[in-house]
Amino acid sequence: MKTPDEFRIPADPILLVDDEKILLSALVQILKHAGFEVVGFDNPLDALAELQKRKFSVIISDQCMPGLTGLELLAKARQLQPFATRILTTGVLNLDTIVAAINTGEIFRFIIKPWLHEEFLATLQNAVQRHELICQNAHLQNATQTMNTQLVELNRSLEQQLQLTAHQNSKLGELNTALETNLRRSIELCVQTMQTYYPSLGNQASRVAEFARAMGQVAKLSPEEQRSLETAALLHDIGLVGVPRSIIRRWQENPDKLGDAERVLVEQHPILGQELAAFVSSLDQVGKIIRAHHERVDGLGYPDRLMGENIPWLARLLAVPVAFTACTGDEETALEQIKAGRDTAFDREALKIFLLAQSVAIVPRRERQIIIGELRPGMVLARGIYSPTGLLLVPEGRQLNATYIEKVLNYNRIQPLVQTLTVYC
Repeated sequence: MKTPDEFRIPADPILLVDDEKILLSALVQILKHAGFEVVGFDNPLDALAELQKRKFSVIISDQCMPGLTGLELLAKARQLQPFATRILTTGVLNLDTIVAAINTGEIFRFIIKPWLHEEFLATLQNAVQRHELICQNAHLQNATQTMNTQLVELNRSLEQQLQLTAHQNSKLGELNTALETNLRRSIELCVQTMQTYYPSLGNQASRVAEFARAMGQVAKLSPEEQRSLETAALLHDIGLVGVPRSIIRRWQENPDKLGDAERVLVEQHPILGQELAAFVSSLDQVGKIIRAHHERVDGLGYPDRLMGENIPWLARLLAVPVAFTACTGDEETALEQIKAGRDTAFDREALKIFLLAQSVAIVPRRERQIIIGELRPGMVLARGIYSPTGLLLVPEGRQLNATYIEKVLNYNRIQPLVQTLTVYC
């Protein structure tokens, strides 16, 4: 569990709106104690006026307020400050209203009162990280658009001044390299965000991307299709940065234990993934693949319940390695589960291509997250274990025995370590 000092503090303040003055005052004090800069209002109209004066990283509003409901306030906030992360708090859950608000992009998350202190702070940190990611992607998009403008000007100059052809071609090459570098950095930033938020998501992305690379070769995709498929494979779970870690873990290990609201939240992650990809104009096709990678050919997938060939071909290809790498059993069991989904979950031709590519793909070892109390002899660490001061206790790749485990447990009793560890499956 993170202590308040370990939370990332946003550059812009957080806006809190709740007509219950006692609750508002208490929440402001809690967040200030955690190190956040907070502005609180008990009148939504006053808060709306403040939104027109200054920028906020996160906007948290109660739903039931006189004069303006929380959803109405957040809808106006979206127009005024589209990059701010919007969170709705409510004591009465109206699922239809909440889902509609998420689908239209009015809110990022909703929190049911009363909430756990740790869950609330974790949700707020997720909201801050989302705001930073959106702002960084917007910056990269602006830089890319600027470079595109420069590229147009260079091409016009090239046509008008033939005597400078060699020089202009050199500049054009430099700009193209810069554009590719920016795109690559955007993708790396997204993958790093997933890796930081929930390490197994980064491992999953790397494994799926390797399968996608091999499948593209087997399917003889064009270079553009191959690039789109591999990029979508790396970013297919980027939308999960908006989902609490505890829900991600249950979804990965036992999805049947998810409640209805939690399932709705998880099933929105392809939509959020498409929205994040859209911040880079050259990733429009990638966004469409991400949105459809959990669709099924029998129409029982999500989020749009597409069927058969209505699902984009590259998304049908991507769906197979995503499901294969998500299987919790051994490789043989995973293959049997995938084969059992022919013509229901998976496109027949896409499944055939995956089976051919599976034997040649060089895939990283699968990782999973555990807590310290789940350490057992024989496990191999995928990440080293460090003390809070940075001292390496057990290195990456080390196979654990009783001595190492006892060392970690003893150290944890004296000075608590990070509770989530990553091991190879």
